Amino acid sequence: MNSLHPPADEAGVETPETGPNPASLPVGPVSRYEATILRIAAERGEDKSFCPSEVARALSEDWRPLLNHVRAAARRLAEAGRIDILRHGKPIDPAVIKGVIRLRLKKP
Repeated sequence: MNSLHPPADEAGVETPETGPNPASLPVGPVSRYEATILRIAAERGEDKSFCPSEVARALSEDWRPLLNHVRAAARRLAEAGRIDILRHGKPIDPAVIKGVIRLRLKKP
């Protein structure tokens, strides 16, 4: 195990065994949420968007509790310039995510 990046529990929440919440780390391994977002985005291509619930459903049958984690991972990826977060079909600032959103691979 890499001591710089302790394993996160399923929800990415800090516990004595896992260390800090991965969402709070500035640099580190890609979370399962981010990896799934990037996989689905790559499958769809830069012209097709998808709903965050599709990411959560790909991760678990009990997907609803994962939605906040998926949205947080989407925000991190958008801030890193990897994806667009869309509202009404237009890219939005990831710092102000509200309401219904869709995700898309970042256009070059």
